Amino acid sequence: MAMDSSVWNTCDYSHNVSFFYNLVGKKIRVVWTARDFVVIGLGLTVCVIVLLANLLVMVAIFLNKRFHFPIYYLLGNMAAADLFAGVAYANLMLNTGPWTSTLSKEQWYIRGALIDISLTASVANLLAVAVERHQTIITMQLHSKMTKRRVVLLIVCIWAVSIIMGLVPSTVWNCECDFDDCSTVAPLYSRRFLIFWAVLNLLTFFIMVAMYTRIFVYVRYQSRYASQHSSEMQHSQTIVNLMKTISMVLGAFVICWTPGLMTLLLDGLLGKASHANDYEKFCLLIAQCNSLVNPIIYSLRDAEMRSTFKSILCCLCRGAGQRREQVEHAEENIGCVVKSEDQTACTETNKTEDSRAVL
Repeated sequence: MAMDSSVWNTCDYSHNVSFFYNLVGKKIRVVWTARDFVVIGLGLTVCVIVLLANLLVMVAIFLNKRFHFPIYYLLGNMAAADLFAGVAYANLMLNTGPWTSTLSKEQWYIRGALIDISLTASVANLLAVAVERHQTIITMQLHSKMTKRRVVLLIVCIWAVSIIMGLVPSTVWNCECDFDDCSTVAPLYSRRFLIFWAVLNLLTFFIMVAMYTRIFVYVRYQSRYASQHSSEMQHSQTIVNLMKTISMVLGAFVICWTPGLMTLLLDGLLGKASHANDYEKFCLLIAQCNSLVNPIIYSLRDAEMRSTFKSILCCLCRGAGQRREQVEHAEENIGCVVKSEDQTACTETNKTEDSRAVL
């Protein structure tokens, strides 16, 4: 028995993706169904909307100089993380179902790493925003005095940590050397890694919620004090509105990602007994929707952001209309030239016929 266990836990990297799916009892469909096409169609549609919406947020922050402050740079980086999530989900949609069996292990790891990177980048951004807001709100300032160089360095560190965390399962922490440790949701991932990953993110969620709650209570207290001084009231209300917007972003993120992280935690703790595969797609759909929520929150809560969105969209529509008018004008000119050439040809033909009649 001990010999069988040692053989079972021996590292063997020759197994393919289908082997691990069969090992944990997760079925790979062989034939496409109508449901698969509907899911992929809807999923890709949502991905396109996510990409366009978050690209709009990034362009708005870049063009409007009123957004050129650390807090908005971090929110823009969060939009970049959501945009990256849209790419990750699109890649997942194009490599799921019967296509899964055709993936190499490297392709499968990349598929999971993209989602891990987007999640880590979003969590790290929210944590950075929480720290930035805490430092700023204590002095009742709207924007921090952090230099652009420090903001850029912070953003680079966020993406560096995200990439490293995304590469951990494929390079260090997987179940290819311990088949008993394989996950049922992600068959090549280690269950111990999923426990670590889920607990780390959930703990970060709780810390951020506690920080934002403390900040919000402090801001409300200061706002009551500022209400006695009319000159400070408008400034204080602006801070409160910005905090409400950021708190909504955090709340949406926690609501959308907590079910998925709890699913991973249960899978890590209970394995097949958790029946995590029964609701993993539902949790993934909720997590995907989070990448679409932030642009909606910005457009509803921030009048300046909403105005910038309208300006960008109007410019795009105006540009498209001008190009259409140019094309129509060019077609009219071509039509006039052709008509003129036809009339010239008819005149020459008539002259030729008249000259023949005279002869």
